[in-house]
Amino acid sequence: MNSLKGRVAFITGVSRKSGIGYGIAKRLAAMGTDLFLHSHSSYDREFPSIGEICDPESLVKELAGYGTGIAFMEADFFDPQSPALVMKKALEKFGHVDILIINHTHDTLKSLDELTFEEIDRHLIINVRASLLLIQEYARQHDGRAGGRIVLLTSGQHLGPMPHLAYVASKGALHQLTSSLSDYFIGKGVTVNTVNPGPTKTYNPSEEVDKAVLQRMPLGRWGEPDDAARLIGWLVSDEAVWITGQVINSEGGFRRG
Repeated sequence: MNSLKGRVAFITGVSRKSGIGYGIAKRLAAMGTDLFLHSHSSYDREFPSIGEICDPESLVKELAGYGTGIAFMEADFFDPQSPALVMKKALEKFGHVDILIINHTHDTLKSLDELTFEEIDRHLIINVRASLLLIQEYARQHDGRAGGRIVLLTSGQHLGPMPHLAYVASKGALHQLTSSLSDYFIGKGVTVNTVNPGPTKTYNPSEEVDKAVLQRMPLGRWGEPDDAARLIGWLVSDEAVWITGQVINSEGGFRRG
């Protein structure tokens, strides 16, 4: 499992145990990476459907049990200075970053008739602008060593309609950036891929939503954070060195429409 020993992974959006970010962090810690985690726990606390305490410090203590180096920083990516600040903190702790996993997201679950211009801007700023600025900071510090990896997380907006249009627009932007970012980084020895994890039970859905999703899942369950984490763990490993510029759907056969 220690195939990534000596490498440093920077993962955004790690605030709670049921989240995909924590699943990724746990998987990579088991593979031997040092971890720098970004969290924005106040955002998670705004959603009562999450149903758990958002405490990144306790997550750090648990992950430290794997014996690798670990640090974290709270930051709101609406602030244009935050991406540079968190990368600076990661470099102060570890000296370099090999793996960048952009897992954070902003979604207010609003449909078209509920949207305001402020909400549209916030989605695009946090999900797109902050992601690009983080990637820019990653590129500035990358020294060409082997094992460079960038993984973005998108949604299923390219496979079928979704009601949350500001979220769709922002995730669609990350999807479309994948190929161009891959082309930019390929000469630097860095792969760039995007993962769509499909419906993942990172919160407590209503009975109606739970039933509707389960009816479309041929395996009879929602996705779990470790489903996405297993794929991402492979993508950042040396075994996936030939895979770049891809948007990979990991949805367990989810039937749309």
